[in-house]
Amino acid sequence: MDDIYSNLLIIFSKVLKDENIELLPETTADDINGWDSLTNIRILVTIESEFNIKFNADEVSELKNIGELVENIKNKLN
Repeated sequence: MDDIYSNLLIIFSKVLKDENIELLPETTADDINGWDSLTNIRILVTIESEFNIKFNADEVSELKNIGELVENIKNKLN
């Protein structure tokens, strides 16, 4: 699970062009400057590419925070 968080931190830092981002399980888009709907799409596409997984629209709309995103990724990788 730590590997997923580490990879997400790299992805978020690159997409948002901010090396000081901190991701916690309870982190939401409202907590991070610049994480808007367009950026969310870029983040999700990058995650899909990096982890070789796919999200469907229902999964994306149900994600509430980073912790849920990590769990979703973890489930897809297993």
